[in-house]
Amino acid sequence: MNERQVRSASIANSQKTNLRRHQIAYLCLIAVIIGGCVNGAYAQSNGSTSPTPGKESYPNMPAIPPIGVKISKYLEVPSSSLGPAIDPAKGYRVQDLGSGLYMITDNGYQSMFLVYDRGVVVMDAPPSFAAHIPEAIAKITDKPITHLIYSHSHADHIGGAKALGGHPIIIAHADTLRLLKRAADPNRPLPTISFADKYKLRVGNQVLDLSYHGNAHEPGNIFIYAPSQRVLMVIDVVFPGWMPWRRFALAQDIPAYFTQVEEIGKMDWDTLVGGHVARTGTHADVQIQVEFDRDVKDAATKALATTTLGVGLNSADKLNPWAVFDNYIDRVAAQCVNTLTPKWSNKLGGFDVYIWDQCYAMEQSLRIE
Repeated sequence: MNERQVRSASIANSQKTNLRRHQIAYLCLIAVIIGGCVNGAYAQSNGSTSPTPGKESYPNMPAIPPIGVKISKYLEVPSSSLGPAIDPAKGYRVQDLGSGLYMITDNGYQSMFLVYDRGVVVMDAPPSFAAHIPEAIAKITDKPITHLIYSHSHADHIGGAKALGGHPIIIAHADTLRLLKRAADPNRPLPTISFADKYKLRVGNQVLDLSYHGNAHEPGNIFIYAPSQRVLMVIDVVFPGWMPWRRFALAQDIPAYFTQVEEIGKMDWDTLVGGHVARTGTHADVQIQVEFDRDVKDAATKALATTTLGVGLNSADKLNPWAVFDNYIDRVAAQCVNTLTPKWSNKLGGFDVYIWDQCYAMEQSLRIE
């Protein structure tokens, strides 16, 4: 065998060993479940049909209450997380991004529109303010909306499409078309143009580059780049100044989500529109999120490695594998929250709102993805 063959054989053997370990672990779990069914210990131990409320918390519980416990007052939002105020009577604000490109926002959701010589291209139509988009456009131009670009399929970003009126050409990724066909939602009309990898929209003297970088948040979530204005729009991935929405914005693939955040940081742009929160983003914002992502991964990795299975569990529940793992995962998440709180609680808006969600999502990703 030459050196390459030896190395390939070694890698293959290592992969087989890891697979065997996973198979053994799975068989052990099945054996526990079958044993519980045969013995009937869990179902018949005390004749109870409802769980007994606990009177104590886990040791070393974080000061930030866990999911399901009401928080009387959340942490103050750092000033660096805030953006320009919204006029309550108006309900939205428009930000000029240069050369005919504008962001419109209600300081919770964001979308964009691009003016060209014969019309307007709208990018996303969040239902929270979609009815105001034609009004906002009319203050800048009398040209009609000719195109609508869907960033992805989620209703909270495109569910206001009908409010735009007319019959614009709708452009989206092929996976977005597939998901919208399944949804059959009249408020999210089907795209008239779909693409797989890249699509360049040229309207008058304006250009938008649409590209797909794989499934992270959800299949079909695209990058929208305006090269003349040096503006990048990527929805539900980076949250400038803020903790990401719960469970990393419900990312379907957390490792890929982390990779996309890093990829966005390496791209050449000046302004980022992320689809949420009160302001646009900078490269510094992206690097802060990269750092947070690494910290939460490290914290969860350490917690998984140092938390002992079954500690503090009622002995009557030892044949209930769901209870065993619930006890273990709760303590893993608590350690993760404790590790991250000193550094991040006053650095990211909404840290206390979703830090438990992030730790639960991270430990699960590390265990199974």
